[in-house]
Amino acid sequence: MARENQSIVTQFVFQGLSSQPRTQTILFVAFLFFYLFTVVGNITIIAVIRADCQLQSPMYFFLANLDFLDICFVSSNIPQMLVNLLTRKRTISFSGCAAQMCFSLAFGMTERVLLGVMAYDRYMAICHPLLYTTIISRKVCIHMVMASWITSLLSSMVINSLNLRLPFCGPDILNHFFCKAPAVLALACADTAFTELVIFIFSILIVFIPFLLIITSYAHILSAALKIQSVHVQSKVFSTCGSHLMVVTIFFGTAICIYVNPKSRAPQDRDKVISMFYTIVAAMLNPLIYSLRNMDMQRALRRAMNRSKSFFI
Repeated sequence: MARENQSIVTQFVFQGLSSQPRTQTILFVAFLFFYLFTVVGNITIIAVIRADCQLQSPMYFFLANLDFLDICFVSSNIPQMLVNLLTRKRTISFSGCAAQMCFSLAFGMTERVLLGVMAYDRYMAICHPLLYTTIISRKVCIHMVMASWITSLLSSMVINSLNLRLPFCGPDILNHFFCKAPAVLALACADTAFTELVIFIFSILIVFIPFLLIITSYAHILSAALKIQSVHVQSKVFSTCGSHLMVVTIFFGTAICIYVNPKSRAPQDRDKVISMFYTIVAAMLNPLIYSLRNMDMQRALRRAMNRSKSFFI
């Protein structure tokens, strides 16, 4: 019965952010700028990290992976959004919606797990510096990144398989600007209680466990930093961790608001604004946060610019 009903709804129609042509044009220009800035900014940081020998540490290895995830995440949503802003026919096929939902969920979840891994890395570097190079080896770093990808991808596949097994027999108007799991779930013409429970459980596992790891890690880091006598060393510790904490606040704050309750009672417009913030603005801020607040990254960027100048002169 589910398969028969699924074949009735062959596509979804996005309600989008606005139906006013002028507003759509403004949004298109703004989102295109945000998208290009995000992609170029993150690619620049990845290139600098790979090229600079002084940035070959676990912290910057994780940062490069975080930047790559930002590119993947925004690319899974924004191009479709830009197309919808230019055309009156804001449709996406059922399979296309399933793919977008799967990738956006997987990339978003992986990013949050990786932020937890980065907090643990900072904890080991600051609280156990003598053991750091032994425990956090290159091999361990690769394994932790792979674990982040695999757990998030499997979680995304489970959520999507349950979502798409439900019957969709109309309406087909998706009250969002991209295929987000709760928005698609709201269109199912069947009891969604079990699927909502599964999404809630995975939200706890993927959002709150890394969040608790971050809170625990930074509690130990703060305790260790306050015991340091040197003001210079203290400021370096807080400067190193400050960028990561800002990114954590942005991503986990919005994730907690959105994913914990699949059928939020909050108004749909507010949900769209929050989704727009973590989908576009948060990913765009990452390059700025890490380049403006991180002294090592600033010096590496200056060295890269000097090499570029000498190459062209």
